[in-house]
Amino acid sequence: MKLIVISASLAAVALYLTLDSSDAGAVQTPPLTVAQPASSSAGQELYQSFCAACHGTNLEGQANWRERGPDGRLPAPPHDETGHTWHHDRATLFNLTKYGVAEMIGDPDYPTDMPGFLGVLNDQEINEVLDYIQSQWPDEVRVPYEARQAGG
Repeated sequence: MKLIVISASLAAVALYLTLDSSDAGAVQTPPLTVAQPASSSAGQELYQSFCAACHGTNLEGQANWRERGPDGRLPAPPHDETGHTWHHDRATLFNLTKYGVAEMIGDPDYPTDMPGFLGVLNDQEINEVLDYIQSQWPDEVRVPYEARQAGG
């Protein structure tokens, strides 16, 4: 009985995290788990248009990205192997991109410059950006990451 309750609770949390609050009842498309090479080119164009201004044209992020500025905000982290992007599972990266940090953590007052791209990029485009970022990681980061995403 406890297992059923725990499983139901976990399913409810997972569903909550996938709901779009501006479109109640809609569940997001499950994100891809392994980079799709064919979408890396499209993802690069989208990344340069929507992400590079903050995260850097070469995924290098902003200086001192681990230290809050006077406004309480963290600079944009790198998405290359020197950052922590590859520490997060694909669903988390997808949701951070789609909804933004403040909405994802449930704190509308959280000081962040990371917007959500809901209504700007569709799910496929978000996945293309993530595919591009992932395709830029060196093998020693990308291969274990992909294995973790595949459940290995």
